[in-house]
Amino acid sequence: MDFIKNMEWRYATKRFDTTRKIPRTELDLLKRSIQLTPSPYGLQLYKVIIIASQELKETLKPFSQHQHQITDCSHLFVFCNYSTVKDEYIDDYIRTKSGILHIDADRAAANGTSLKAKIAEKTPEQTTNWLKNQTYLALGSLLTACADLKIDACPMEGFEPKHYNNILRLEEKGLNACVIAATGYRSTEDKVQYNPKVRKPAGLLFEEI
Repeated sequence: MDFIKNMEWRYATKRFDTTRKIPRTELDLLKRSIQLTPSPYGLQLYKVIIIASQELKETLKPFSQHQHQITDCSHLFVFCNYSTVKDEYIDDYIRTKSGILHIDADRAAANGTSLKAKIAEKTPEQTTNWLKNQTYLALGSLLTACADLKIDACPMEGFEPKHYNNILRLEEKGLNACVIAATGYRSTEDKVQYNPKVRKPAGLLFEEI
């Protein structure tokens, strides 16, 4: 099964080949994989900033524990959750869904009202966690698509969100940097690629009831 072979091929890349860049056609496939990621109610309450600018990556590196992947990668994906759930986000979704599925106006309005009420049941803490968790679903899609296309990737939490928010002017857009992923192509000098994969035995990881 190619999928399993590709997942065995991938690893969290520590050193990228700085001379190789992801072609536009494959970058578009990565974006499409993120776009197709399932999300609660289909709302997709996040945005993904894709950084190719070397200057900008250099600016972000000090706030990323000076990790070389930030500047050596081809493209840096920054997954940003919305800080709050505004009614306009839900209205936009309902409008789009209604247009595609030809839902009449009254039913669409009722769906929107029901959805807003359901989300309003969450505490602020629950809402924050809910919004952040959604970005990890999108991250999973990116990592899987990268493996399928034989593009290397390194998911990373070792960065300072407040500085990313400031540099990328995310807060004024109602966004918060949640998790990042460096993507590109592994360097032949990255010794980590030659290590055997370490994973829990299936007997410890799974329990079938």
